Amino acid sequence: MIRHIVMWTLREQAEGADKASNLLQAKALLLSCAQVVPGIHTFEVATDTPGMDCTHDLVLHMLVDDAQVLAAYQNHPDHLAIKPFMKSVVQERHCMDFKV
Repeated sequence: MIRHIVMWTLREQAEGADKASNLLQAKALLLSCAQVVPGIHTFEVATDTPGMDCTHDLVLHMLVDDAQVLAAYQNHPDHLAIKPFMKSVVQERHCMDFKV
């Protein structure tokens, strides 16, 4: 199995909206991809918790069967469709994949 974690920090303003609005839209877009391919066991999207020392605004945590499932997810048309919005609102992105 592979654990896929992506963390984003969003711009204060982008796409004609503020960070809070873009954060809600980004979360909804990511969640719309939760079941695009078989072999995804965990698909969690969360935003920062007020009052906690947090370094990012948004996180995606996935647990998938293998590298083929992850590649299928990353190349799925629904996932590819959200990338332009994400790139336009994201200031910083960090990603890590590892076998479990």
